[in-house]
Amino acid sequence: MHSVTLNNGVPMPVLGFGVYQIPPGQTDKAVADALAAGYRSFDTAAAYGNEEAVGRAIRTSGIPRDDLFITTKLWAQDHPAESNTRRAFDSSLRKLGLAHVDLYLMHQPFRDVHGQWRAMQDIYREGKAKAIGVSNFHTDRLVDLIEHNEVVPAVNQIEMHPFHQRSADQRVMAEHRVQIESWAPLAEGRNGLFTHPILKGVSKAHGKSVAQVVLRWLIQRGAVVIPKSVRAERMAENLDVFDFELTDDQLAQLAALDTGSSLFLNHRDPVVTSRLGSYRVPE
Repeated sequence: MHSVTLNNGVPMPVLGFGVYQIPPGQTDKAVADALAAGYRSFDTAAAYGNEEAVGRAIRTSGIPRDDLFITTKLWAQDHPAESNTRRAFDSSLRKLGLAHVDLYLMHQPFRDVHGQWRAMQDIYREGKAKAIGVSNFHTDRLVDLIEHNEVVPAVNQIEMHPFHQRSADQRVMAEHRVQIESWAPLAEGRNGLFTHPILKGVSKAHGKSVAQVVLRWLIQRGAVVIPKSVRAERMAENLDVFDFELTDDQLAQLAALDTGSSLFLNHRDPVVTSRLGSYRVPE
């Protein structure tokens, strides 16, 4: 598997498997099928409710822990965030059945962000998380976190797909050596992604599916991607993106699809802020 090197020297696969919205009862099989297909990087979160199922599938597979890259996420914590973050992290480790995770992300830019990050820095220094980062941070919040703390986030996982391309955000992240990671890389099929004429034309030119073209486009842009599927044949298809490249003309065609707006959640919307900020994840 191709990888990128994070700002602390840790290698991270450029293509992993996401388990968002996969019910716990289906997660064991989905992760097992993904492992069989060749995935070695898995992205879960406390808020997804399926950490235990991910951990079971990993243990059942018999694949050595050192061959895997496991990401989970911290939900927004109240003050005192330091102790709350430690408790939430220990709960995730226990559910996963792991001694450490490879990447621990702050899931949302809400509540006591700096207190959470201080606790995550301690977890990182102890080696219980090989790298730490954030998710859903706009660049102003990201730079604020960087300038007032000691450890620079290794990753910022954000919505990124052909209809919301985040080019300006990516430039700021690159300046600070923060790896961009795309959630919803296929836009969950919104805006007619799988039948879009431009994407269909590029896919036909390469003899690839639209999903493969989009994943390849993101990887060529330097993003880490975590597509999700519960179908084994789609899992295998999504991995098969390293034997072709998009041309400059094709990249320009895809650039024209950018709307500059989220298809899911605007984290600067007060209603979204209130809703996500008040949500409590069951332990």
